[in-house]
Amino acid sequence: MAPTDARRRWLRRLAAAAAGATVSLAFAPFGLWPLAILGPAVLIALWDGTTPRHAAALGFWFNAGTFAAGTYWLYVSIHVFGAAPLWIAFLLMLGLVAIMGAYHAALGYAVARWLPARGAWRWVVGIPAAWLLVEWLRGWFLSGFSWLSLGYSQTDTWLARLAPVGGVYTISAVTLVSAGTLVWLLRAPDLRGRGAALLLLAAPWLAALARDRDWTHASGPPVRVAVLQGAIPQDIKWLEDNRETTLRLYAKLTREALGEPLIVMPESALPDLANNLVPFIGRLYSEASARGSALVLGLVRLSDDGQHYFNSVAALDGQGVTWYDKHHLVPFAEFFPVPKFVRGWLRLMSLPYSDFTRGEAVQPPLQAAGLHLATGICYEDAYGSTLARSLPGSDALVNVTNDAWFGHSTARYQHFQIARMRAIESGRFLVRAANDGISAVIGPRGEVVAEAPQYREIVLRAAITPRTGLPPYARVGNWAIVLLAAAACVAAVFKWRSTRDLRN
Repeated sequence: MAPTDARRRWLRRLAAAAAGATVSLAFAPFGLWPLAILGPAVLIALWDGTTPRHAAALGFWFNAGTFAAGTYWLYVSIHVFGAAPLWIAFLLMLGLVAIMGAYHAALGYAVARWLPARGAWRWVVGIPAAWLLVEWLRGWFLSGFSWLSLGYSQTDTWLARLAPVGGVYTISAVTLVSAGTLVWLLRAPDLRGRGAALLLLAAPWLAALARDRDWTHASGPPVRVAVLQGAIPQDIKWLEDNRETTLRLYAKLTREALGEPLIVMPESALPDLANNLVPFIGRLYSEASARGSALVLGLVRLSDDGQHYFNSVAALDGQGVTWYDKHHLVPFAEFFPVPKFVRGWLRLMSLPYSDFTRGEAVQPPLQAAGLHLATGICYEDAYGSTLARSLPGSDALVNVTNDAWFGHSTARYQHFQIARMRAIESGRFLVRAANDGISAVIGPRGEVVAEAPQYREIVLRAAITPRTGLPPYARVGNWAIVLLAAAACVAAVFKWRSTRDLRN
């Protein structure tokens, strides 16, 4: 290969990486949502006329750019607060970026190998459908990492109205079809083709703009809630010397909130095993019950046989205590998918290596203050189809989290955007309690009803209305859009084969 050709290929890869990096700006806190269309459009255009090997490289660098720019905050959690050596932090970060890049490398290879060389079948049907399937796959394969799925970038656009109908992946599909149609518009050979492209580009956006239906309805009077945000710095949260100070703080905040029917504390709010805090929790429960308040609080607990740790939420009201145990655990934070000899090395390096135990995949809603709460812990709210299974028996959502692990980075804003999408999909209020922010109450259309100032101890008060009814997405989950994308992929491949046979 001539030096000029090699230089041109590397310039194209650099352009792919830059386009991928700009996609990260489509998400919160930046909110430059058109980049979720323009960035993929650049990659779709770069894939034209490439070999499968070069298309794979372009796909790799695009997604590597997106996740290097969009999840840089892993450095904060792994090195700054996790105390892992710098080289381990970078190794784990690069590992995630490489895995995410590998998904799009496979996509690029398939695009160049099995789709038509140009035209609407390639740009508008085949590539968007295959891209969506890859996005869906990485959302669950090997526990999944659905962060930065394109649909989340549209939380504040009228496309969000499609979320109760088909979920976040349906919104991703519309952004990808829009990106492919934009390429078609620019490369259509005649006015007729450009007119068709303009019509297709505008159609889903106009349809979303016109849709204004409530899929759920109020099922009871408003319920007052209080969210306790302790704002404990992560670097002292689990220090033994700070234990009593933290307990006193949450006791004080609870007493300020007494009288509100529902009081919610963040993930692992109390810095000890629940087993060691029975007297303290009992006193809070007694005081809350006397004032007509129910408690929902995040706790770490040890099983009765002393063999299993759970990241849990407890609900305490007049009916007693009910538990929710986290199911979707965070790799390399709550469980370590490594062989035993690696665990021994982690012990020598003074790194955490004990696993939590998964809760059941489907658990009944927690009952507190007359509400039935579909519950999630931390990034479990990134699994919309899992949450949908709990909706038939729930009338509100609650998520407890601790985004202090990511410092003052963009992670908490991205996570908050994900939580808002879950509220829209379910058509229910969501109560979100975070250690130092973003604590909030979110309405059934994703609107922020109340939001606490970040990094401050505070009692956030608001009211939520229980709602019942199942939006279409809660009934079918992701399967409708996934099957549609699979059918589109098959049709595009058959189109490629028929065109190839005609040429031959």
